[in-house]
Amino acid sequence: MTTAEPRGNSAPALVMPSERLLRPKEACQRLGISYPTLARWVREGRIKAVRTAGGKYRVPESEVRRIAEGVPISKEVRAVIYARVSPPGQKGDLERQVQYLKQYCSSKGYKVVDVLSDIASGLRADRKAC
Repeated sequence: MTTAEPRGNSAPALVMPSERLLRPKEACQRLGISYPTLARWVREGRIKAVRTAGGKYRVPESEVRRIAEGVPISKEVRAVIYARVSPPGQKGDLERQVQYLKQYCSSKGYKVVDVLSDIASGLRADRKAC
């Protein structure tokens, strides 16, 4: 194994001589993250990067695999419900809208994380919140 100069607050990263070192762009593409996110993760020590003899930073392929395998992929679809009526006299309609939307989300397997409702005309700025 060879020792390379680490990037961030971590100990020197041990890299197998035959291990492929990825450029930051390729590491980002494989992980599905942006470059600023990768840079932040390196600074925080969440992922190790090494500096090559030419002064460029590279991410060992084993680190990308470790992060990719450790990040749970959420297949859960979350939804925020928004219902609105204009005059306050339609409050009953608002409650029915919310119930209908909850049933719809349930039938599709969506997890409802928040319900927003509004009773107001779009033309009045001085309206009372519900």
